[in-house]
Amino acid sequence: MDAPQQSADGQVYVSLAQLMALEFAARGLSFIARQPRASLLSGNHASHLRGRGLDFDELRRYQPGDDLRHLDCKASLRSGTPIVRTWTEERDRPLLLVLDQRMSMFFGSRVSFKSAIAAELAALCAWIGLKAGDRVGAVVFDDHECQCLSPLRSRARLQAICATATRFNHGLAADVPAGDSRQSLDNALQRCLQLARHDHLVCVISDFAGASDTTLKQLRQLRAHNDVLALQVFDPLALDLPQQGRLVISQGRLQVALAMERQRIRQPLSDFLGGRLKDVAHLLRRSQVPLLMFSTALPAAAQLRLELGRLRELKP
Repeated sequence: MDAPQQSADGQVYVSLAQLMALEFAARGLSFIARQPRASLLSGNHASHLRGRGLDFDELRRYQPGDDLRHLDCKASLRSGTPIVRTWTEERDRPLLLVLDQRMSMFFGSRVSFKSAIAAELAALCAWIGLKAGDRVGAVVFDDHECQCLSPLRSRARLQAICATATRFNHGLAADVPAGDSRQSLDNALQRCLQLARHDHLVCVISDFAGASDTTLKQLRQLRAHNDVLALQVFDPLALDLPQQGRLVISQGRLQVALAMERQRIRQPLSDFLGGRLKDVAHLLRRSQVPLLMFSTALPAAAQLRLELGRLRELKP
């Protein structure tokens, strides 16, 4: 059953038209090409991303200047003349998006909700992939459902991904019961493993709430045969709690006001929120998956442009 359509303001709930319009914001962005020298994705493909491989093209006679390492000994012996193998660059590298729309993402203290920023990031990444000529697919999940769209090179498939993201996004509401965050995240990554056998670029867009040792194992399995990027969405409240005043927290029906000037209230909350970010960073370091961080206080497109052009030093 389709989720009831919420009023799409672009900050709490996104719209299909909004995600499709991000085609223009994605112009000039690339996961591998023409990045600044300090970029996480700069250099040749072997540095941070595998890039596209080589496909065998044909056998032909040796010509002066050909690389002797490409000589085909068996073919040369059969023909009695030097024969070399030629190769063409494989142009297709499927992009698989893993989009988190769990209840843990339905939160925001500044401009947007984490769920809305995540949906925008998924659309931006999809446009980047399609413009590069790659097939694009997605695994979209919430606390109770997971939908997979296999990679295809078509605008229709991209629109289907954006429509699915919008449907899941509109299914979030304060009175929707949360499920097992850990299990739903791991189930989505397991579905991703089934789709991305090898040579995919996998972008996991999530707050990584409930990440566990199972999550770590799955990320390592994905990384063994694919390129994986973690796009972590966070709220600035986790980094900078107010020192004074009352912080009102609500889940829709009930709300509580916390006196932030009281140390015994502010400190445990700060430790809890900040600790979750540190735990995720530590897990991703162990998985050796590059981490790109996105705040709910800033536009998704501007942050993606910055993150793709900036080297993040992952401390051991």
